[in-house]
Formats: sequence, structure tokens, C-alpha cells
Amino acid sequence: MDPNAGNINIHSKSGPPFPTSWFRFTLRMGASGFTLIEIMVVVFILALLAGIVVPKIMGRTDEARRTTGKVQIKNIEEGLHLYKLDNGVYPTTEQGLSALITKPTIGSIPQHWRDGGYLPKIPKDPWGHEYAYISPGAHGDYDLLSYGGDGEQGGDGKDADIESWNIE
Repeated sequence: MDPNAGNINIHSKSGPPFPTSWFRFTLRMGASGFTLIEIMVVVFILALLAGIVVPKIMGRTDEARRTTGKVQIKNIEEGLHLYKLDNGVYPTTEQGLSALITKPTIGSIPQHWRDGGYLPKIPKDPWGHEYAYISPGAHGDYDLLSYGGDGEQGGDGKDADIESWNIE
């Protein structure tokens, strides 16, 4: 009996040899690849999953921005409270939130301003706008707010304001 009987020699002189063991396996099993129907079923399943998952993920973007804005306002408030502990008052509207980063040179100059400041930087709100700061505020010692997605006072949904006095 010839030991090479049944082996198909598919070596070519132009390239590397084809893995004959895999070729023999696929010939023996009768499988030569995926059928068009199998590929279409897989593509349909993937499209169906994408149609279900993508809208749920995309709908969370605005909610995530609002949550980020609330967290940033809380962090800025911590800096404001530390400023008041050291200096007895909150920065004025004129001094603004930059008084938490650099020592104010206008208005009432703080006598016990902490070296290095109270925050490393003042972030912009999640929509890229500056936070509004008013001191004294209409709702307390200060009002700190983001005007939401539209950057204007008021609004509903994603455009609703995030207000320091109205955060759960």
C-alpha cells in the first residue's frame, strides 16, 4: 500500500505550501466554508442586536452629561466652602470662580488665601460652557449653575439648567 495514497499534493512553486492536513480534514468532512444563508443569518442577528443596544446607549449620553455637571458643581462647592473657611466670605461675583485658583487682586483681597488654591482648575460644564457664579446669590450665599446643553437660562430636558441649590 502506498503511504501517500489519498494525499492531494497542492504545493506550488510560487508560494508557501498549503496546510495539507487542514485541506484533507475539510475534504473528508465535506465542509468548504460558510454558505451565503449562514452569513446572512449572522449579519441579521448582529444588526438586530445593534438595533436594540445602540439606542439604549445613545439615550444615556445626555443623562451622563447631567450627572457629570452635578458632580462638578459639588466639587466646586467644596472649593468654595474651603475658601470661606479660610477667609470668612465667599468670592464675590466680580472675583468669580477664578478666586479658587489664583489669589484675587480685585474686590476684597483675602488675607488667608491658601497657597496652591482651592481647586486645581475650574472645569467647563459638560457642554463646554463656563459655570455661572453669583455671590451673594438669590438662593443662598452664592448661586452656581450650568445652563445645560443650550447654554441659555431655562430650558427642558437636556437643555435644563443644573443649579447648586436644586441638586438631589
